[in-house]
Amino acid sequence: MISRSEFIIHWVKPTLFILALLPLANLLWDGYTDALGAEPIEAISQRSGDWILRFLLLTLTITPLRRISGWNELARLRRMLGLFAFFYACLHFLNYLVLDQGLDLAFIMEDVIEHKYVLIGFSSFLLLIPLALTSTKAMIRRLGGRRWQKLHRLIYLISIGGVVHYYWLVKSDIREPLLYAFLLTVLLGYRWYHHRSRTMSGAAQNGQINPALQNIVGANSFAHKGNSAKDN
Repeated sequence: MISRSEFIIHWVKPTLFILALLPLANLLWDGYTDALGAEPIEAISQRSGDWILRFLLLTLTITPLRRISGWNELARLRRMLGLFAFFYACLHFLNYLVLDQGLDLAFIMEDVIEHKYVLIGFSSFLLLIPLALTSTKAMIRRLGGRRWQKLHRLIYLISIGGVVHYYWLVKSDIREPLLYAFLLTVLLGYRWYHHRSRTMSGAAQNGQINPALQNIVGANSFAHKGNSAKDN
């Protein structure tokens, strides 16, 4: 019988990899067939931006799924999903730099300063770079587990920045960015609740242990006094 780990590695991961490339394939096909609409640059920006947020949310979904299902092997998918978020972020960023702004650095800097949605989007992309560069096992060993985990908690800030970027960008229909905001709130809320439960559980255990230690110390002190009285 195939194990969970083998199932994840040999079936789920390759399937997910192929599915993650479908948005790119669809985008390339629509570009080749001139089906991106009247504003192709805007279409590329919107599609790639949507998939950045989707892959970020999928990455954040792995931990709750792993804890609820007991399938710790699901953690093997997290790095790939995060790297696909970075991949589509690069596509989104290059579309803005090359196709939209024509590599006009002066105009790009002016755009970053004048428009807050550009600033927060640019900042979120920059924060995503060190996460992608340190996603390998070698970098985990080099940084150490704790420092690596602290660094990769930036994904929370990046995800919030991405949602805010999208919310500030749209001018009329805000239903989709609000949906992303709701899903992100649920995922972050789950993490907060789990962390709080663990903290309270640890405090409760310490509260149970301390009285026991006090009783032992008290009993030893009483016995010592009794022995001293006998000696006198």
